[in-house]
Amino acid sequence: MNPDRRRLLIGVGAAALARPAVARDPADLVLSGRAVQGGFVMGRTWPRALIFVDGEALTTASATGAFIVGFDRDGPTTVSLEARSGTRSQRRSLTLLTGAFPSSRIDGLPPSTVEPSDPALLERIQREVALKTEGFASRIDTDDFGAGFTWPLDSYRISSAWGAQRVLNGTPARPHYGIDLAAPQGTPIRAPAGGVVTLAQPGMHFEGGLTLIDHGQGLISAYLHQSRIDVLPTQRITRGQVIGAVGMTGRATGPHLCWRLRWRDRQINPSLLVGQSAPETGYEAG
Repeated sequence: MNPDRRRLLIGVGAAALARPAVARDPADLVLSGRAVQGGFVMGRTWPRALIFVDGEALTTASATGAFIVGFDRDGPTTVSLEARSGTRSQRRSLTLLTGAFPSSRIDGLPPSTVEPSDPALLERIQREVALKTEGFASRIDTDDFGAGFTWPLDSYRISSAWGAQRVLNGTPARPHYGIDLAAPQGTPIRAPAGGVVTLAQPGMHFEGGLTLIDHGQGLISAYLHQSRIDVLPTQRITRGQVIGAVGMTGRATGPHLCWRLRWRDRQINPSLLVGQSAPETGYEAG
């Protein structure tokens, strides 16, 4: 195993990766995934069933019954899932493992990328926040996530694990909600799963070149610090398609790809979806 990948497994809790969260009832509701903070479950149930998370309707299964639910890095460790379709319902209770997140210190960043104070810059940042908010608000009615993810780079070194508590220029900051994949400038970035581009924006203050892709039901991946962007908003892309190139734009001290994933407002570790797929049942669209 690549030593960097082994360290990544340890960083999120090797036991959590080794033990998928699985609950099976072939007639009604099937779940598989990673039962850990920052993880997820994929499921399959009745087509177009409403999916409730802790009593709140948060998503709808696709025409084939596929759905996904993400667990936030700092979310609760007990979760109730329920599928409802007409008078039918099935419920599952999950206990998540607590994530193990390291600390990460980065020094030498320009002060304007850590604690910006210039009024014009703050106004620009607010405009960019609005762009990102719109991109992350996408809810494309697809289930591209169901085929699972691949790594977005063919060759890389993990330079920062997902979920690390950041200290920037000596100042405590928000956790790092991405995996940093160090690679040479210009390395092609490939879509790890199919989906629809919801944002393709160069020159962002913090993110540099930024692309967002909706893989269905609000599961949106992000690709930061790109030197080149090769896709356009609303463009449908396929797994393996080149979407841009590694760079060091925005808040970066060297060439790398910061790879992020969000389900609605929940931060997820994208590496946990690599090699996963939605479970199968006998249901058909109709």
